[in-house]
Amino acid sequence: MVSFANKKITEITCHAVGASFLIPKTGTVIDIGGQDSKVIAVENGKVLDFVMNDKCAAGNGRFVEVMANALGIKIEEVGDLALRATNKVRISSTCTVFAESEVISYLSSGERIENIIAGVCDAIAGRVVAMVSRVGLRKEVVLTGGVAKNLGVKRAIEEKLGVSVLVPEEPQIIGALGASVLGLEKSVKN
Repeated sequence: MVSFANKKITEITCHAVGASFLIPKTGTVIDIGGQDSKVIAVENGKVLDFVMNDKCAAGNGRFVEVMANALGIKIEEVGDLALRATNKVRISSTCTVFAESEVISYLSSGERIENIIAGVCDAIAGRVVAMVSRVGLRKEVVLTGGVAKNLGVKRAIEEKLGVSVLVPEEPQIIGALGASVLGLEKSVKN
């Protein structure tokens, strides 16, 4: 019913606008969804640069889900368990299938689930931080997507980046929020 209904806006732009709407000083958006991750450099709500990992599920929500299943835990338990680790293990494989084998091997050797899952969170953070280095770290850092609800991943990212990471109250809807903001702005202009 609006003249601009067929206008195309990228999800990258929507995430940048949504994060900046909630946190006006957003400089970096880290979005970790079920199937992909993206890091977006932002200034005044505008995209400066971005990088996206969309080749496989390694380091994304599906990765967390596979590892939780391998450990026999619910995905909702992952973050809290990771925070209770005393000695996180190293997950060296970047492939979900091989990482699952590592997790099962650690479990078979008697390693505590908390330490294994903390290693999984750390592996995700390592992949994301490598993406951040490609676009440059800009404060404030905002973590979005379903994996943002995982406190273990949040903490691991903070440790690796050396900065606090902000998580919106509803991190899974930031792209939709951005699309709504852009739609509202466009309707006001027309």
